[in-house]
Amino acid sequence: MLKDSMPGIPVTILTGFLGSGKTTLLNHILTNQKKLKTAVLVNEFGEIGIDNELIVKTDEDIIELTNGCICCTINGELLEAIGKILDSNKDIEYLIVETTGLADPLPVAMTINSARDRLRLDSIVTLVDAENFTDQTLKSDIARSQIIYGDILLVNKCDLVSEKELLYIESKLSEIKNSPRVLRSVNGNVPLPLLLSVGLFQSDRIAKDIHDHDHDHDHSHSHSHSHSHSHSHSQNEFSIEGFTSFSFQSKYPFSLRKFQDFLDNQISSNVYRAKGILWFEESEITHVFHLSGKRFTMEDTQKTSKRENKIVLIGKNLDRKRLYEKLDQCIAYKTQHKMED
Repeated sequence: MLKDSMPGIPVTILTGFLGSGKTTLLNHILTNQKKLKTAVLVNEFGEIGIDNELIVKTDEDIIELTNGCICCTINGELLEAIGKILDSNKDIEYLIVETTGLADPLPVAMTINSARDRLRLDSIVTLVDAENFTDQTLKSDIARSQIIYGDILLVNKCDLVSEKELLYIESKLSEIKNSPRVLRSVNGNVPLPLLLSVGLFQSDRIAKDIHDHDHDHDHSHSHSHSHSHSHSHSQNEFSIEGFTSFSFQSKYPFSLRKFQDFLDNQISSNVYRAKGILWFEESEITHVFHLSGKRFTMEDTQKTSKRENKIVLIGKNLDRKRLYEKLDQCIAYKTQHKMED
């Protein structure tokens, strides 16, 4: 990929609802970018950082994590993090910001657009989960915003649905966004010239999208301030559109049989997304775990990770006490470990 010759460091925003495949796409980009010096900022929704351990590392990559709600600190924290990266790494050629699945990309885009002396917003890439797409998805203000403000709509996991379903998804996307630029992918595998340095972001078009979004769809939220979704903060819980997260950590290994039973019989249907780094008594290495909807994957890590269990679950009306108890019961030889402590 050729270095962009236009002024300002180009920025691509990766957005998309929970479990749509943003980190998989990011890893595809980092693996195939042909030594483009890229800085990456990742926003997570949860009490513990997971994504930093799920992202491919190369010599040029810099990972900055922002825990919590990106919109609430967007003007200060994001620009400060970008400034530190650019000041300490003069050779950076590209910047990628991966938002949490519960983030409206508009405030992120506007913040980056406000720093035009150093940055140039190239495009907003929105991933759409073909497998878990339903009419209910579009009832979320955040999911709609991600689609409406996306310069590229990447319908992902196309191998898991039929052509008829894909055509239906594309028709629904066209209903809420005029003339969408739609690509299809499996595991985020798309030729990078279609995604990076494409110059698709236009601030005047965003203004029109905001107008259309607010007037044609009769939404109760407003884009007149730094963020457009309703959420609440409390000492023990952080919520966006009713979604909360639960985090679990253990220095002891899980029993693979017990964890499989947890997934098959005990995890509740209101858990929409889960991800983690897992260590099982039966294995010498750690494993990357992803759950999206009813489907989960477990892959061997390609690097030496600290042997511990870290998992984040995101859903609605989560019974945090019950989730803790069930995951705690997955620890192998629980009684023996307690005696050792």
